Amino acid sequence: DYSGKRPHLVDRHTGEERPVELFVAALGASSYIFAEATEAQNLPSWVGSHIRMAESFGGSTAIWVPDNLKSGITTPCRYEPEVNRTYADLAAHYGAVVIPARAGHPKDKPKVEAAVLLAQRWILAVLRNRIFFSLADLNVAIRECVDAINRRPMKKLGASRQELFEQLDRPALVPLPVDRYEMREW
Repeated sequence: DYSGKRPHLVDRHTGEERPVELFVAALGASSYIFAEATEAQNLPSWVGSHIRMAESFGGSTAIWVPDNLKSGITTPCRYEPEVNRTYADLAAHYGAVVIPARAGHPKDKPKVEAAVLLAQRWILAVLRNRIFFSLADLNVAIRECVDAINRRPMKKLGASRQELFEQLDRPALVPLPVDRYEMREW
């Protein structure tokens, strides 16, 4: 999912602020978070974020539950949504199937909705007074914040997302394919 609140980059020469997107993903059992900034919500950014997400997790889940973003879902439908061919090809490459959440039903993906809220509070709020000139610098700072979130113990469970990830999610991940996915468009 993408966060509604967005970070921004500053142009070195003009000082103009340019908003960028914040991609957020979460695993089901551990709530382990992945987040990164991208230029836009277009297909190359969407696919690239999923590739880096799978590499960060060290594998892929069997099911991906995205929003009905146009980059991923060509035709949203309650019963038979049409998944973008490039996105479906990406999912098949990583051994996953795409089952999009119903439009207007955030309860279909509560883990990522909670992760987006955490990202807004513990990433965007922490970085709000810092100035970034490049996407790479912004993503380094985001990665540091994400690592802190994943290491912090959760009050109700008494364990961190990192510990739960190692116990529950990592063993269930589909191993990464030998070759990295190369984007194709139809």
